[in-house]
Amino acid sequence: MTRTLPHDTYIDHIADALAAVGLDVADGWTSDAETVGTYCYLDAVLTLDTDTTGLDPERWPNGLILIWEWHTGLEDGEPERGAYWEWAELRGNHGGNEQPESLPIDGFANPVQVAAAVHELITTGKAVKARPGQWDGTAGLEAAIEKWTDAEAGGSDA
Repeated sequence: MTRTLPHDTYIDHIADALAAVGLDVADGWTSDAETVGTYCYLDAVLTLDTDTTGLDPERWPNGLILIWEWHTGLEDGEPERGAYWEWAELRGNHGGNEQPESLPIDGFANPVQVAAAVHELITTGKAVKARPGQWDGTAGLEAAIEKWTDAEAGGSDA
């Protein structure tokens, strides 16, 4: 049975915004697989490659991934509560990725701002320009995450 996660729609909007600027996502997924009791995590990964996305193979020979994560922030050493965006260059034959780096956007950034940051990244090799602005669906997404968190922490299957 496939379960809908609170951030599925948001990540779909991100993929659509990337496609609108010519960056079709090669692969993507959302998950809550790292959730354990009261420590709740949501994440998503979008893969951009040279074949599907049209990345410059000289600059990005193996492609890159965009990572979105949301954490409860309750455990020492964990990221602060909330969402954030990162990116990482993919490795060659051995799979995996390089150390993720932060994208200078809000964790619930407007999809257009995400696409702009990614465009800057793939054309210059860096994403440094801060891009303020949250997605207009942020309030609903935050409410859905809180409901999901309560259900996960309570041990029920939401």
